[in-house]
Amino acid sequence: MRFKSRLFIPTLMLGLMVLASCGGGAKKSASSTTGWTYNDPETGGFEYKADFEQETGPGLVFIEGGTFIMGNVEEDVMKHWNNSPRRVTVRSFYMDETEVRNVDYREYLYWINRVFIDMPEVYRNALPDTLVWRRPLAYNEPMVENYFRHPAYSEYPVVGVNWLQASDYAAWRTDRVNEMILVERGILELDLQQSGQNNFDTEAYLLGKYEGLPGDKPLEDLDPENDTRRVRASDGILLPRYRLPTEAEWEYAAYGLVGNSYEERLTDRRIYPWDGHVLRNPSKKQRGRFMANFVRDGGDYMGMAGDLNDAGDITVPVDSYYPNDFGLYCMAGNVNEWVADVYRPQSHQDVHEFSPYRGNIFRQKVLDEEGYVVEPDEYGNIQYREETAEDIQDRSNYRTADNRNYKDGDAKSNISTGGNWSASELTTDDMYEGSTGTLSSTISDRTRVYKGGSWRDRAYWLSPSTRRFLDEREARDDIGFRCAMTRVGAPAKSGKK
Repeated sequence: MRFKSRLFIPTLMLGLMVLASCGGGAKKSASSTTGWTYNDPETGGFEYKADFEQETGPGLVFIEGGTFIMGNVEEDVMKHWNNSPRRVTVRSFYMDETEVRNVDYREYLYWINRVFIDMPEVYRNALPDTLVWRRPLAYNEPMVENYFRHPAYSEYPVVGVNWLQASDYAAWRTDRVNEMILVERGILELDLQQSGQNNFDTEAYLLGKYEGLPGDKPLEDLDPENDTRRVRASDGILLPRYRLPTEAEWEYAAYGLVGNSYEERLTDRRIYPWDGHVLRNPSKKQRGRFMANFVRDGGDYMGMAGDLNDAGDITVPVDSYYPNDFGLYCMAGNVNEWVADVYRPQSHQDVHEFSPYRGNIFRQKVLDEEGYVVEPDEYGNIQYREETAEDIQDRSNYRTADNRNYKDGDAKSNISTGGNWSASELTTDDMYEGSTGTLSSTISDRTRVYKGGSWRDRAYWLSPSTRRFLDEREARDDIGFRCAMTRVGAPAKSGKK
């Protein structure tokens, strides 16, 4: 329908503005700035979705954000002083209820092997390192041969996965979850013939680079010029990406202090993800049972036969022991967990007090001469380039695209550059490794934080405030991971203040 005369427009707008202004809590049917109706083909079809509430993705638990004291709550027995207490605020988010299991990671490998059949290197690069179980003077070959593949360990946490592989898994999980959302809604037809770069990628789909097989219930396009359309980001149908949690998110979720406050006052701080300073359950039914899987003392990994203390010689199933107040399992012990942050000893002095995180790399999508995003590469990934000084112009919050080394003292990342800096001092590699190539530090831009303690750690490392680091390309038999997802919209779920 088209407007027949100009006299009709003011009358329509007046009526719609009255509708828009009536009832403070009513769902808006028209724009309060123009008076044009929303979701109406007769007025152009601009779509607006009111009262949006984010769906909880598979495997996730809602973590309501808030403020807390991040950092050590007990004596720093290692004398590292790398996590001094400070108050920060963490936004609401979602986190996996458990650590990622062997069966989860095997599903990932199965999909890669089926889809990237002509690119075997993709599968090889994703394989966990099962040799992490080997020790020069221990018989651990049964774990090397069985731990990842044998069904007896399907519910156990995957290990031998480095930080890069964990991040790739999270990206794959994002695409599979969003693909299934579209399939279940009938927007796309399930396509089992995807191969190589021709596979569903969330970002490529939103950019119009992935067509897929149309389902039998495509979205109606309210634009009078079109009949149907693809899903847009503004529909809220597709979930935000799965990712590794930031260090602050992980620590906040692990403590689970939501049960230890009264009218915005913290009544009891915690050393571990549970109350008290002891490692055993105080309840009558479970009294004396260990709260986590860890090493009690030198050589004691599980206790004596007939009365095993934590019942775990190595790892245990991911839903073992007792969930914390957020409903998360094994946030202490079992396996350490990768987090997103780059490690720096003094990050607690540098990172922001709201949503603290170190590791930002700001990038721009590569555009062709006509301004369109270039095609994905052979693996289906959207290509990026790092921002240049010309891109950044006069922004004061950063000077380079790579902020992993921000405020470390080198000229490129120092916000107040000046003085006589030599060329060799312009890179983080030189700063940490020395211009002669002699290794002077184990810390670099590839160094990532891991937290939580594990089946082969003493109790000290079970405190969520403790932190250690490892190169993102390395893997171990006591490091796994779990995923997180950003919460969009209000920090509290609907129905809560």
